[in-house]
Amino acid sequence: MEKLLTILTFVGAALALVFAAVKARKVIKFSPGTEKMRKISYAIREGANAYLKRQYKIVVIFFGIMFAVLGAMAIAGLLTPYVPFAFLTGGFFSALSGFVGMKIATISNTRTANACREGLNNGLKVAFSAGSVMGFTVVGLGLLDISLWFFILKFIFKLEPHEITSAMLTFGMGASSMALFARVGGGIFTKAADVGADLVGKVEAGIPEDDPRNPAVIADNVGDNVGDVAGMGADLYESYVGSIISACALGVAAFNNFNAMALPMLIAAIGVVCSIFGTFLVKTKEGATQKELLKSLSRGTNFSAIVIAIVSLPLVYFILGKENWTVYFAIFAGLISGVLIGQSTEYFTSDSYKPTKNLAATSETGTATIIIGGLSVGMLSTLLPIIIVAVCVLVSYFVSGGAHSSSMGLYGIALAAVGMLSTLGITLATDAYGPVADNAGGIAEMAGLDKSVRERTDALDSLGNTTAATGKGFAIGSAALTALALMASYIDKVNSIEGGAEKIANLNITNPTVLIGLFIGACLPFVFAALTMNSVGRAAQSVVKEVRRQFKEIKGLMEGKAEADYASCVDLCTKASLREMILPTVVAIAVPVAVGIVLGCSGVVGMLAGATASGFLMAVFMSNAGGAWDNAKKYIESGVHGGKGSSCHKSAVVGDTVGDPFKDTSGPAINILIKLLSMVSIVFAGLVVNFSIL
Repeated sequence: MEKLLTILTFVGAALALVFAAVKARKVIKFSPGTEKMRKISYAIREGANAYLKRQYKIVVIFFGIMFAVLGAMAIAGLLTPYVPFAFLTGGFFSALSGFVGMKIATISNTRTANACREGLNNGLKVAFSAGSVMGFTVVGLGLLDISLWFFILKFIFKLEPHEITSAMLTFGMGASSMALFARVGGGIFTKAADVGADLVGKVEAGIPEDDPRNPAVIADNVGDNVGDVAGMGADLYESYVGSIISACALGVAAFNNFNAMALPMLIAAIGVVCSIFGTFLVKTKEGATQKELLKSLSRGTNFSAIVIAIVSLPLVYFILGKENWTVYFAIFAGLISGVLIGQSTEYFTSDSYKPTKNLAATSETGTATIIIGGLSVGMLSTLLPIIIVAVCVLVSYFVSGGAHSSSMGLYGIALAAVGMLSTLGITLATDAYGPVADNAGGIAEMAGLDKSVRERTDALDSLGNTTAATGKGFAIGSAALTALALMASYIDKVNSIEGGAEKIANLNITNPTVLIGLFIGACLPFVFAALTMNSVGRAAQSVVKEVRRQFKEIKGLMEGKAEADYASCVDLCTKASLREMILPTVVAIAVPVAVGIVLGCSGVVGMLAGATASGFLMAVFMSNAGGAWDNAKKYIESGVHGGKGSSCHKSAVVGDTVGDPFKDTSGPAINILIKLLSMVSIVFAGLVVNFSIL
């Protein structure tokens, strides 16, 4: 039975990867357009490749150090010998997911722009196909990594269930570490370039977005790929495998058998099939409105969610037995919660609804009011997601038997996260196509294509902002559920270590170590956001100065008679982002160990609880505020409140500039942070139990 379940998971991985390859081949067959379009696309591709090459050199050093640390712990008997290797594979596949997505995105940008010359639906086809490559590569590699380790540990080394999950949790730590590097580094790059291009080009010089006279324009387009594609791919790979692994670990604690481990893997495998069918339903018509474009994408995602909801019921019945069939409702709760969080995000960030329209109207009274309004929208938008997740946790816990066994209830919560991300293939496709459309718009502008082409790419790009915000909502919601499950896994891990049970016996809030840990954990997302925001600010300052210098010193640049030095801005962003990404990542890994050594295991539990609660709210707030500012700007650019070039537009550009690091750097990285804290705590639990001060 176990071999059959493993084979089915392999099949799911293979289907996803084959489908991604087919879609990639389809994209490559589209025409890349004129020679000028190809030249611009090549410059973007070369800049993105150069950045990743330098980033991976730093990442290799970090992983080498961590491998040595984990290896030393394994030799000392604090970890199993499989852990260091699992850590490496998690990081490798996470990086590979982002790399593949970026490669196809930089190939498809000019093809999307060229397809938009023929019509909106053609442009959507190319961009969505490129997004599908990213989506199905992430889920395919995630399932491949999980099923390979399951097969090796179960059938070659013949380990017991709890030993398998203990080792597999570590490649979640590797994936989370790589995701944090990718998200933070890529986010700093893309937003530094974006801020520099917008503040000097659009606000000071008064030239259009993506104008070829702007020296930061190529860096801005490179940033879309290294941050919003490569960074996002590594991020959602980590979310995907993290939810599955935590469910496997808690399944072992609840049932102590392989079937409970296999269920989340099979749900994910079936989700691949559902997502593939859903992609064929995504199409639109010429001249479609934002709501119609959104419906065309929702048609595919909703279909996939409905099918997986139907199929999961018999799956649970046959794998867990008829006595546990109500566990199905935990999966269903996760699916529904994902849809509801997506709709909540759409409401607060799309310019089809009142919050963003009202935000655009605040630009009539200046920059300060649109910034105040955006902060208000972001803060208010946290209410619905927290209620949705709270209800999901309650339902998942009790329908899974939490009233009789807390371990079964926690397993249900973990399965809810798996349900939420079960159709990630198509959900991520709707997210990843956005940066491709954004790049296509830049190429259309720089290549001097017809105005109608830019209008079509802008329509796709504006929709991409909404779907990106929705995708972040999914990731943040699943992160909260997964972090809760990982917290439970940490407690189980400590209890399984000799002498650990007595060190975690008192988790009462009145225990000073728990309370201090809670405060430290609640503070961490704020410190982390501050570090990443400051990093964007410092990097952006260097870009602003460089763009100003070129406008001043390169004669004929503003008249279009001379060419800007694009390479210098790309190089500035690369150096700054790689330098700035190190400290936030080190903080995320060092703090759980330090808290554990000083406050002990109970302090770590408090820290994880505080970080999960404040991190979830902070991530939603920053993501939605940034999305609302961005779409308010685009709403004004459509012709309302004076349109492009007006004082309202300039205020909206400043608001969007503030929101850029909110939604594309700090916000998305926080959901990685709260899971990485848990992963690191689990891996170093043996060290803390044996050497903590308190």
